Amino acid sequence: MPQDVRRLLIVHHTASPTLRELFEAVRRGAATDEVEGVEVVTRAALRATVTDVFEADGVILGTPANIGYMSGALKHFFDTVYYPCLEETRRLPYGLYVHGNNDTTGAVRAVESIAGALEWERVQRPVTVTGAPRKEDLDACWELGATLAATLSP
Repeated sequence: MPQDVRRLLIVHHTASPTLRELFEAVRRGAATDEVEGVEVVTRAALRATVTDVFEADGVILGTPANIGYMSGALKHFFDTVYYPCLEETRRLPYGLYVHGNNDTTGAVRAVESIAGALEWERVQRPVTVTGAPRKEDLDACWELGATLAATLSP
């Protein structure tokens, strides 16, 4: 990859049609023609690796809120990458989107706690969606992707 191209990694657990809508909106925003020099790479949370994180210049995390917590798949991702990435990825820009049927508070708190321990830098407030996504929710997801991409743009 040329040095002037940055990599934005989207790690997601897309377990429902609603999460698919949010993920697609984030991906469209990240790949917007308005931002140049950013390659978007997507990985399901159960397939994302330490190498994926090492090669990334920024990360967007997507998860459902399951019983007041992030998905087991995203937790598995963090369990896999935490110690290898602890020293190597400080100040990595990141963003987060979460969907829940009723509440997203616990999932957001859990992800932010781990990202904080990794010393990743949150670029903007998490996008949280409860229930069926509205146009504003999808627009916020698009904006999340575009903002992270713009942050990385050379």
